[in-house]
Amino acid sequence: MKTIVVIGIPDDDRQIHADAIVVALKTRTIDPKAAIEESLSALRWLRGRGAEKFFFKYCSTFDSTTQGNIGPVTDAMLAELGENFTIACPAFPANARTIYKGNLFVGDVPLNESGMRNHPLTPMTDANLLRVLAPQTKAVVSGCYYDTVKLGAAAIRKWREAADKGAPQIAVVDAISDDDLIEIASGFGRLKLFTGASGLAYGLTRVFDQDQNRCEKPLPLGKGGHRAVISGSCSVATNDQVKTMLADHEGFRIDVASLAEGRDVVGEALDWSSKRLGPKPLLFYATAKPDEVKANQSRLGVAESGDLVEKALSEIARKLVENGVNELIVAGGETSGAVVKSLGVDQLAIGNEITPGVPWVGATSNGRQLSLALKSGNFGGPRFFIDAWDRL
Repeated sequence: MKTIVVIGIPDDDRQIHADAIVVALKTRTIDPKAAIEESLSALRWLRGRGAEKFFFKYCSTFDSTTQGNIGPVTDAMLAELGENFTIACPAFPANARTIYKGNLFVGDVPLNESGMRNHPLTPMTDANLLRVLAPQTKAVVSGCYYDTVKLGAAAIRKWREAADKGAPQIAVVDAISDDDLIEIASGFGRLKLFTGASGLAYGLTRVFDQDQNRCEKPLPLGKGGHRAVISGSCSVATNDQVKTMLADHEGFRIDVASLAEGRDVVGEALDWSSKRLGPKPLLFYATAKPDEVKANQSRLGVAESGDLVEKALSEIARKLVENGVNELIVAGGETSGAVVKSLGVDQLAIGNEITPGVPWVGATSNGRQLSLALKSGNFGGPRFFIDAWDRL
């Protein structure tokens, strides 16, 4: 499906010609009331452009706290649409995120035994999504388990009819394969609102998009300039990607303690890069091990240490683009949001997939055409920062 992403809610009357429109918001860890307000504004904007189906997307590791924001936003969207039933399905089998009996697995281990237990903003200490979601929502939380899902769409529809009692309800749905996602999308196809990770979109597009044979048109991408990687994520996957890239590429480490002391780390990074920029990508990284992250948070505060890193990396990205970088990989959801904001990017055209869940996208910054890869911290194999350029 032709997909356009807008960064935030546009305040103009632009015309967007696409099969799917995504409004990207930075609401994962903000105050729940603010998250609700922004999410409802996006929902109303989409309805005003003729959207009929809605998908509240969150991370495949269900990143949230006891207060939200997954539950509160889902409640508000159901009320806004006049609906009483939706599903929660953060499964993404292609990236080894599966759900069984309501428990979320990352590879072969439960969520709370994965690297997500050390997430700096939303540490996940329980793999059971029904228990995680229940304190966040006013809706009844139920489970549509694999003994139903494995029987296919007809059985799922029958389960929903029996489970729907009229009161607000969110069903956590099991899924262990891509085929399951197609059956789930078909079985719950009459819903106006879906919630889940990007894996669920795999099923939804195969149910709702009738033109599977349309030809892809090449995106207007920035080519021929310099390349760089910006990494702010501290996930296990990104730590491995940084280590792998540094074995054969030059990198500049952004030290949080130095930022807190007031050193001009941004200036130092740009001076370092001035004679190194070229077709071989440079790495700028604040990635650190869990113990170091916790030490910085203890000394500076959780939000404060994160803000320091985001501000520094987004400023570096902006200056790099001014200095001729037009192919850029950014690792980390929070970092990606800060970078696109710094670049003044407000719309992305989605291109081909690099690895499940991560595409190259086309964007424009101050008249410059850019190729961007905005990567969730947990996604991609160890060689992602190296191999992504071949896909471009």
